Amino acid sequence: MEYSDYELIQRVLNGELAYFNELVNRYKNLVYSIILRMINNSDEADDLAQEVFIKIYKNLDKYYPEYKFSTWVIRITTNHVIDYRRKKFKETVPLEDVEYELSTADSPESEYIKKEEKQRLKNVVNKLPDMYKIPIVLYHEQGLSYQEIADIIDEPLSKVKNRIFRGRKMLKEILMG
Repeated sequence: MEYSDYELIQRVLNGELAYFNELVNRYKNLVYSIILRMINNSDEADDLAQEVFIKIYKNLDKYYPEYKFSTWVIRITTNHVIDYRRKKFKETVPLEDVEYELSTADSPESEYIKKEEKQRLKNVVNKLPDMYKIPIVLYHEQGLSYQEIADIIDEPLSKVKNRIFRGRKMLKEILMG
């Protein structure tokens, strides 16, 4: 039987801890991908993902079903990474640690150019202040709506739209300049 997220949460809160594994299985890829895009280190992303799920488990009783569980999970994940980044200074990722899957139909030269462009864009996005970077990553890489982002970062919808607009403008200025 397929349980809804809320039903699983209720079972976990009632002491049926095995159901938490199902929640982890449903959201582990989402949590990991958000963390990895924000810190660019797979080993640290693994550790942080575990910490996020511990935090989710400890705070399940604070989840309100009027919000999507995925939005709540993304908010906890994003806030945890922001806290982590505040404690540790920013690192750069060696190019050899970054992996991309590119189409084999392209020539080696065009593949190289695409890889370089993606890396440059990633580097520029990583240099943006968090107030612009987080909404841009959540919108463009995670495919979240403006409203979902507003719920996650606890800011008004107009502020989210403005930050994405300004972040894009900053990216364009950097990339074109």
